Amino acid sequence: MSTLSAFTLTSAPAQAAPPEAPVAGGAPTQSYIVQTTDAPAATYNGGVAGLAPTRVSGGAKLDSSSRNVRAYRQHLAQSRARVLDRAGLSTSKVRHDYTLVFAGFSADLTAVEAERLKRTPGVANVWKNEIVHGETFTTPEFLGLDGQTGAWRKQFGAAEKAGEGMIIGVIDSGFWPENPSFGPLPTPRKDQKVIDAKWRGSCDPGTEAPVSCNNKVIGARWYAARGISRVNPGEFDSPRDFYGHGSHTASTAAGNHDVTATINGAVAGVISGMAPAARLSIYKVLYANAAGTQSTGNSDDIVKAIDQAVADGVDVINYSIGDNDDNFSAVELAFLNAANAGIFVAASAGNAGPGASTVDNGMPWTTTVAAGTHDRSATKTLTLGNGQVFNGVGTGPQAVTAPVVDGRTSGAPGSTEQFAAQCVSNPPQLDPAKVAGKIVLCERGNNNRVDKSLAVKNAGGVGMIQFNPTPNTLNADYHAVPSIHVDLAAGTAVKAHIAEGNATATISAASNAKVRAPIVATFSSRGPGTSTGGDLLKPDIMAPGVDVVAATGPPSHSGNLWDTSSGTSMASPHIAGIAALILAKHPNWSPMMVKSALMTTASVRDNEGQAIQDEADASNANPLEMGAGQVTPKEAFDPGLVYDSGITQWLQYSCGIGVHITSGGQDTCDTVGAVDPSDFNNPTLAVGDLAGKQTLTRTVTNVSKLPALYLPTVQAPAGFKVDVSPKIIALLPGKKQTFKVTITRTTAAFGEWAFGSLRWRDLLGHDVRSAIAVRPVPAAVPLERSGEGASGQVALPVTAGYAGTLAAQGHGLQAATVDQWNLTPNPATAFNVNAPATASDIVSVTMDVPAGTKVARFATFDADYPAGTDLDIAVYRQGAGGALTLVGQSASGTSEETVTVTEPGTYVAFVDVFAAPSAVDVKLHRWAVGAGNAGNLTVTPASQPVTVGGSATVTAAWNGLTAGQRYLGVIEYTDGTTTLGRTNLMVVA
Repeated sequence: MSTLSAFTLTSAPAQAAPPEAPVAGGAPTQSYIVQTTDAPAATYNGGVAGLAPTRVSGGAKLDSSSRNVRAYRQHLAQSRARVLDRAGLSTSKVRHDYTLVFAGFSADLTAVEAERLKRTPGVANVWKNEIVHGETFTTPEFLGLDGQTGAWRKQFGAAEKAGEGMIIGVIDSGFWPENPSFGPLPTPRKDQKVIDAKWRGSCDPGTEAPVSCNNKVIGARWYAARGISRVNPGEFDSPRDFYGHGSHTASTAAGNHDVTATINGAVAGVISGMAPAARLSIYKVLYANAAGTQSTGNSDDIVKAIDQAVADGVDVINYSIGDNDDNFSAVELAFLNAANAGIFVAASAGNAGPGASTVDNGMPWTTTVAAGTHDRSATKTLTLGNGQVFNGVGTGPQAVTAPVVDGRTSGAPGSTEQFAAQCVSNPPQLDPAKVAGKIVLCERGNNNRVDKSLAVKNAGGVGMIQFNPTPNTLNADYHAVPSIHVDLAAGTAVKAHIAEGNATATISAASNAKVRAPIVATFSSRGPGTSTGGDLLKPDIMAPGVDVVAATGPPSHSGNLWDTSSGTSMASPHIAGIAALILAKHPNWSPMMVKSALMTTASVRDNEGQAIQDEADASNANPLEMGAGQVTPKEAFDPGLVYDSGITQWLQYSCGIGVHITSGGQDTCDTVGAVDPSDFNNPTLAVGDLAGKQTLTRTVTNVSKLPALYLPTVQAPAGFKVDVSPKIIALLPGKKQTFKVTITRTTAAFGEWAFGSLRWRDLLGHDVRSAIAVRPVPAAVPLERSGEGASGQVALPVTAGYAGTLAAQGHGLQAATVDQWNLTPNPATAFNVNAPATASDIVSVTMDVPAGTKVARFATFDADYPAGTDLDIAVYRQGAGGALTLVGQSASGTSEETVTVTEPGTYVAFVDVFAAPSAVDVKLHRWAVGAGNAGNLTVTPASQPVTVGGSATVTAAWNGLTAGQRYLGVIEYTDGTTTLGRTNLMVVA
């Protein structure tokens, strides 16, 4: 295997940029991330004359201050200057430069300039900037950190020493420096020399409400491209946290020990971060939106923050941010190289649950964290005047009895019914004449939960009943009036009681008894990941993420320094802090060794010894919901065996999912090869398309100090047989062993996930557990294929999961219906995916997809547009009353966009001209392919015998197509009676 040097996403071969006329002064600009063909310092392995390699070996960290790294970064600066000069662009265009985990820069460019850069020698890729958002009682005791037998005391001697020598970088919305969770640590510090030896960062106080650092928060920086800090007038041009999200995540990861938190003037409890002795470095990239309901940021700022965090010398990064897109991006590439530089990365799984395939941040070099509950719950009861009693959650000792009204029918003059139902405070939606002295029923959604009780208080109400209109968690927030949070059934009952007339209700005081936990939160995003179809199990692990009390930003939290928050955003910093603890004890472990230790020691049992439950349906939780299970820090310090991986394995994985990365202009897939994601050396075992049987390969390393003899115990998924070879693992300290796991379907139902486990146990008490998740399919077939020409053919490989006959039939090919408009780009009319609307450069089309349709698709194509055109598509399903629900979005940095749907219904597709050099003819292609062959598609053989696990080939041929048109068809596979799978076939005649 040859040595790798530069790692960059593959693009078209660079060619000399042709002379270009000057761009008109009024041409609109957008932000782009430009990747050069150089290796970042984290992966540079030599090859440039006079410059020594800077890539570090596994388990080591990159030192950004070393002479070799400084020299190589200077080389990258010169390379950037050459690229800009070749493209005829001024350095004033550059907003950020990247050197450590990403080689390149971000710049504000016109569409023409971006296209010119793509064709400039030395440029590997150009990405459009993406907008991302924050994934929004003390948990150490619950996790086994605190107490006489907890990990803090056992591993470090005391909580005040837990995490010494570690620096956690938090990429988020900043911090509130006056919060005691970020107060200075006692001096002198035993670990100060360790910190001084690796810390290269600084504290940028900012220009507005400046911050100061100390020996706890040792670094702070802020990035605010394109005026994002000005969207909300309350925001700060500094690392100061207006929204509160960053303060919450930072204090959860490494806030000071035994800080008394008060909320609304009352003591909420004593809190601690996971690694209370660790230092923090803050990187502010998120800023509140105009409504103050969400924090958002730009991907070019985030890549810069990752690059800077590595340069500064952090050991761990927490990334509680997402874009609801499980695909490779510039941010994912930056994290790949950060991990290669020795940095552990914890990332939130997303808050789009409980639907399947909603997981975010799904690449294997990050640790993706699901959210669960913890054992301290503030329960309340709701008693209606008709005698009905319901359980819910809430905080506070006050009980209240009063008449009850529905916010939906208590709107102020000029209010909207929906905003009144949701009890929005700004502008006021509730009518004091209808609400004063009453308990108000409020619907969850749109505004923050605590904003609803504030609206009730401002209108003179004395209590609030908040209900979930759809399945979701129940949250015990700190409200402005006595409040209870209940489910849909209770909310429906309250509405019925109000309809009876003279309705009253009593909200009890809170009871703070310990409860059964953890339970997977309904909102927590679930697998399988879309990038692998389930061949890599995500999320990885679960941590507390419901009603977590931590520091916050007073401007957005009624003046409070602390508050409760819920989300995988809150779960991720638990893992980041615990990872810092493990690295403090094992400084030579690689990030993946730490990840493995956390995962293989995680628990699938709750605090009552029962199977962890899923809040969404009260069933036993499975690995697609909680990953390996709930983190158990005490066991993770001594896992026995670990599943390690590094840059070569990550590149092989990337090739396996179709992401090609280049090394010095060469496709690394030609060098390292590809690996089926199921064979990536992950601590869990997953196959999303098992046809008959499949053998997976894993390698473990003995990280204990003694020789070890391990025997396997298998809990096979129902309907499967699982064989492990060899049957015994004998390892000296530091040595590796490869083994194979063969999973064979016996009686399992096709298309249904089944779950089990593999445990390697020794006589020393180690129990190395790997979750197994597998979905059998009757036939593994390609999901998509394409072809060209008026006539032609493609071969379609099939692996059978049964013995019998494989039949294949073609539907289509159908020519596209093309809608066309002439549109002029207008950056002032950015498309809002949450409130879709047409504008001068945003159009929509409605299409009915009848029952029996094999596939429906909306698409645009690069070939139809001049260089520099960037289109985006968002598709919504239209419901009762015209309500739109997003079902798919395609928003790359090009005009090659596709959204496919399969369910019948009425769909509305929006096309946005994100960027273009001038007015452009927009063409939306759409198809609804029904059953039946159009006479232009032949599929052979019509049938053939197959065996379990055997391979077969089906050929799809076409003829007689009209030149210049685009066609879509479907090849459907059956066993003679039942549909086994489909391949979508796109042909450009």
